[in-house]
Amino acid sequence: MLPCVSVINLGCRVNRVETDRIAADFASAGFPIVEDLHADLVVINTCAVTGEAEAKTRKAIRRALNLPRTPLVIATGCAVNLHAEALRSLSHRVIAEPIKTRVVSAARKALSLNEMSHPDAPTSYMPSGELASGERAGLIRRARPGVKIQDGCNHRCSFCIVWKARGPERSEPLESVLSEIDALVDAGAAEVVLTGVNLGAYRGLDAQGRQRSLAQLIQEILSRTQVGRVRISSIEPMDIDDELIELMGSESERIAPFLHLPIQSGSTTVLRRMARPYTDTDLLQLVDAIRSSVPQIALSADVILGFPGETDEEFASTHAFCERVGFSRLHVFRYSPRPGTVAANRQDQVEPALAASRAAAIRELAQTMTLSDAKKRIGTVEYAAIEDGRCGTLGSFHRVRIEGTEELSLNHLIPVAIIGCDESGVLIGMPAHV
Repeated sequence: MLPCVSVINLGCRVNRVETDRIAADFASAGFPIVEDLHADLVVINTCAVTGEAEAKTRKAIRRALNLPRTPLVIATGCAVNLHAEALRSLSHRVIAEPIKTRVVSAARKALSLNEMSHPDAPTSYMPSGELASGERAGLIRRARPGVKIQDGCNHRCSFCIVWKARGPERSEPLESVLSEIDALVDAGAAEVVLTGVNLGAYRGLDAQGRQRSLAQLIQEILSRTQVGRVRISSIEPMDIDDELIELMGSESERIAPFLHLPIQSGSTTVLRRMARPYTDTDLLQLVDAIRSSVPQIALSADVILGFPGETDEEFASTHAFCERVGFSRLHVFRYSPRPGTVAANRQDQVEPALAASRAAAIRELAQTMTLSDAKKRIGTVEYAAIEDGRCGTLGSFHRVRIEGTEELSLNHLIPVAIIGCDESGVLIGMPAHV
């Protein structure tokens, strides 16, 4: 029997899709996928977006090394791309493999040297094991799997290290994306979530060698696959063009009416220091254009508070901006210096306590906006991807609890009439007839 493997994900949605793929590669090769307590080999897909994320990577590796079966640990991902030798130095049982598609090969080589095999180990998949990936999609039954269509970033934001960790922009060929979605639909996916490090930079080639944009890819997905719904994950504001906005408006039933915008700030002067290529006015004009074409859209965003040099006036601008837009949710981050970035070397760092208080104020606003956006949807009908019996995810990305019916079939899209909302912002609905 082959050694037992546990695969651990740290970081973003793109990492999650890549971790699924790694797990599927091991499962396809015959390795039992188990919980980490029973593992002979632990694979960790690492994150390095912040200094805190790197600390979590080192902590996860040390924890894995101390598991009961004293497993071999293979680290891959962004932290490995930046600090491979430092991670290897943690233990002779740590392998740093920067190329994710080579992780299984690295494991085979290492395990043959260690002759590790435990025939008494359990062989069932992890309860949370999500193994969606390409032609191996049949290994799972998940309502909303991710599909990675792009990697890398050519931007040089002053706070970000991702461009070093991920390398330059590159895109999956259009036909490969369609094949993966076909496999996921056959496996029962109701919705696919298009993911990428810089998703809007997608420029994959079609079968004729022509470069295709994100909007053109989505149009091909809608025309040539049977997927019920396509969702666009995080996309940079400057990459949202008229073609994409118009497509979302004309295909509102099959493209989820939701966009996540990593705006980072609502202050033009802060955005300039961040090396972001837009102003607060540009963002407001974009929001108005999106809402004009897709009235039911839900917009979420990333916001960094306490960026170097941020004044009280700049913070107030970001607060007012978020309130003006009325985001359905916010991911709020207190700035912390990321070694290796331009911003980390600035001399005007904001006191951590002040940055924390500003982040707390925006989080309080975020809770109010989430509840407000949810309540606006009462009396409407949205399609929900059913994920766990009576709960699902609406096109607007709000969670919904469905009442007045027997338990629903998983991995289906059904119309839901929104009849209420609890105080946390979870909507309440009933199956609708459309």
